[in-house]
Amino acid sequence: MNKIYNPKPETWSEILKRPTKTIDDIEATVKEIFKEVEKKGDEAVAKYTSLFDGAKFENIEVSKAEIEQAIATIPEDLKNAIHLAKSNIEKFHSAQKTARIEVETTEGVYCWQEKRPIQKVGLYIPGGTAPLFSTVLMLSVPANIAGCNEIVLCSPPDKKGNINPAILYAAHLCGVTKILKVGGIQAIAAMTFGTKSIPKVYKIFGPGNQFVTVAKQLATQFGVAIDMPAGPSELLIVADDSAVPAFIASDLLSQAEHGTDSQVILVSTSKILIDEVEAAIQTQLEMLPRKAIAEKAIAHSKLIYVENDKIALGLIDEYGPEHFIVCVKDEDFYVNNIGNAGSVFIGNYTPESAGDYASGTNHTLPTNGYAKNYSGVNLDSFTKAMTFQKISEKGIQNIGKAIEVMAEAEGLQAHKNAVSLRLAQIEKRI
Repeated sequence: MNKIYNPKPETWSEILKRPTKTIDDIEATVKEIFKEVEKKGDEAVAKYTSLFDGAKFENIEVSKAEIEQAIATIPEDLKNAIHLAKSNIEKFHSAQKTARIEVETTEGVYCWQEKRPIQKVGLYIPGGTAPLFSTVLMLSVPANIAGCNEIVLCSPPDKKGNINPAILYAAHLCGVTKILKVGGIQAIAAMTFGTKSIPKVYKIFGPGNQFVTVAKQLATQFGVAIDMPAGPSELLIVADDSAVPAFIASDLLSQAEHGTDSQVILVSTSKILIDEVEAAIQTQLEMLPRKAIAEKAIAHSKLIYVENDKIALGLIDEYGPEHFIVCVKDEDFYVNNIGNAGSVFIGNYTPESAGDYASGTNHTLPTNGYAKNYSGVNLDSFTKAMTFQKISEKGIQNIGKAIEVMAEAEGLQAHKNAVSLRLAQIEKRI
């Protein structure tokens, strides 16, 4: 890892730069695949599934038999763990439900707001070397609580044309309506345009690599909403001498093992802690099955020393981390003042892994600094806020004149007439 001591504020943006490719490096490939999927549908999907995943098969949709087989192969301890996680995620997201808001803004003018589910949602679940069945829980549980009618799940198959059994088990458990063996850019394109086998959806959720991130952003140009620009995983920890170095090292490595483009950062007011964490990382790294991946991520990550908490907070807010762990004596300073973070983990016994799996909060979070203006996935992500209004004769009399004056000032005569005609009719009856 790179050690940096007392960096000046004017250097922060350069020091905190993410190790990602520019969109220009990726966009041409994404656009080409999108055009082909729009034109050729399933044929193009099959072509790119063969090219990128090395898989060829007849039926893209997962069958009931495949789901039953997956259920039978999952060990009981894993089933129990998934059920516990599902229960906690349900509790946390169910608590986010809001009641209808009703207001009489003026006598006779009634306004209210209700949340309605997005009817068709698409869930993208990464596969590969780390099949994220936990993300199935994080997305399908709130989708069901919100009341979404169609929940379509896409996940890349292995070379034999299979999806990881744990992904299938979690999807079945959480009420996913259709599971499809397709990943990458072609999955996002298929859910954007719709094909014979893959439904078009209204909103796409889920993390992915940089190609998936750019594909999701391109989908918005075709009328499909997305949860957020969620790219490679990242973690920033702020710690002082009250932190346990081995814990800090394990948290940094837990994110580093996601992928070679993951970024982990430690910000500390203790030079001793930085040295101890660095040593602990090297020790723990040797024992990891995904050592090669974590090692590459660690190589472009940072250990940053600053003199006090105020400077640390300023640097952290500039970065806007996806995951933010606070392990300091004065944790309230950071908890009360942090402005930009996807999800915050507080204290020595709150590992980021808890949020990834089973505490109940959602792990689908904004990366690449988007924590400055995006929220992580929550119940509202699967709903739309619809407003309603009903105005009585008395109500239109109370606000009608104001509407007429404002419409005329904007030069919109028809807008004024829509009120004037109603007021005139009321006047005739009086």
